[in-house]
Amino acid sequence: MTIRKICCIGAGYVGGPSCAVIAASCPNLQVNVVDLSAERIAQWNSDKLPIFEPQLDEVVKKCRGRNLFFSTDIETGILEAELIFICVNTPTKTFGWGKGRAADLKYIEAAARRIAEVAQNSKIVVEKSTVPVKAAESIANILSANVKPGVKYQVLSNPEFLAEGTAINDLMKPDRVLIGGEQTPEGQEAVRALCWIYEHWVPSKNIITMNTWSSELSKLAANAFLAQRISSINAMSAICESTGADVDEVAHAIGTDTRIGPKFLKASVGFGGSCFQKDVLNMVYLCECLNLPEVAAYWQQVIDINDYQRRRFTKRIVDSLFNTVTNKRIAILGFAFKKDTGDTRESAAIYVSKYLMEEGAHIRIYDPKVPTEQITRDLTSAEITDEPEKVADLVTICSDAYSACEDCHALVICTEWDEFQTLDYQNIYNRMLKPAFIFDGRLILPHQDLMEMGFRVETIGKRLSRDQSRVVRTYANGSS
Repeated sequence: MTIRKICCIGAGYVGGPSCAVIAASCPNLQVNVVDLSAERIAQWNSDKLPIFEPQLDEVVKKCRGRNLFFSTDIETGILEAELIFICVNTPTKTFGWGKGRAADLKYIEAAARRIAEVAQNSKIVVEKSTVPVKAAESIANILSANVKPGVKYQVLSNPEFLAEGTAINDLMKPDRVLIGGEQTPEGQEAVRALCWIYEHWVPSKNIITMNTWSSELSKLAANAFLAQRISSINAMSAICESTGADVDEVAHAIGTDTRIGPKFLKASVGFGGSCFQKDVLNMVYLCECLNLPEVAAYWQQVIDINDYQRRRFTKRIVDSLFNTVTNKRIAILGFAFKKDTGDTRESAAIYVSKYLMEEGAHIRIYDPKVPTEQITRDLTSAEITDEPEKVADLVTICSDAYSACEDCHALVICTEWDEFQTLDYQNIYNRMLKPAFIFDGRLILPHQDLMEMGFRVETIGKRLSRDQSRVVRTYANGSS
């Protein structure tokens, strides 16, 4: 099949950047990104894109109006395309069977039914959203049950492996591209057609083809393994704080083992984002459905350790502030789940704020990229509080880090934004109430320098207080 036009259903974090890079790399292809949300499409067509991602503006503006188009005309997009990406949201179910673990596939199903309703000729349909194993089979069943005479479909799996903050680089220089398809002549022809698109800029050796189920499971497995590494090093951080070990030194020692490697061994207040928690919970539900309760319990523990790390970090804040934060002012620096993105999904800052508000603290929040309305929406959601009216009383959203820290008892680093490493902390110390505390949840600050300024510093996986040497000596002498 000759590919001249591509349609992408879904203009979100996956669809927008992915199609922008395809359009930039394949100037002879017309790429149409369609979405039901007129507001989102208007943003893609404006100077202020709906998501922040380094280099995304440049790539979009290079192609938009030439061979990259954003539209709400879903029907025309489907009719004209030979290949259709499905890039819709697949949130965790909030009700019914699998609540809290299984992926909600209602948007995937709706997209498949819309394709079957509109299409007048054969299509290659590519699932790119994160989906459970056998989702491609479900899409194929919907399409085949509603097929028109002369129309044939091939359904492929092509999972994305984007890290927010580096998505464009991940797309331009991917470690690998996975393409799964049916092991039939027609299925392999469709696989070759999708390979041809990627071969415009990705070396052939980095394009891996396999069967559909393997491709789907590989996506879940990759995120589950990465999340497991973060939960493992965070579990080690608790031991480090109790013994006087340094989690950075432990991570370095582990990371120099070539069988393990250094990536994803950075201790922190916990992982967040749209993928890790959702995909690990999806893995848990898959194992439960396959009657593998022990395997399900193993992966559930990865999530449990992440929740524990958030609670443990917040408890250290309360304990350090003389066992009470009621009516105390605490600055939260960073609300996105990681730097270089405005995404707050499952951000550790949400849960740290939640626990502190439950203790009666007054929170002052600053993040350079997260809009005020997003912070308010996150903190007033039903999952975070059953008293949303209290958020207005307890939370102040600030326009810069210095005003956030003004007259505060403590500041908490929740996101590793580069600008937080270059702040004038002597100026901040002078503005804060004394004793002034810093809680570094991302291990990005010069702790010794801060202590010399007068700060009391607490961080993940290290004991920085003056009694460290006493504790280590006591342990060495065999005392308890």
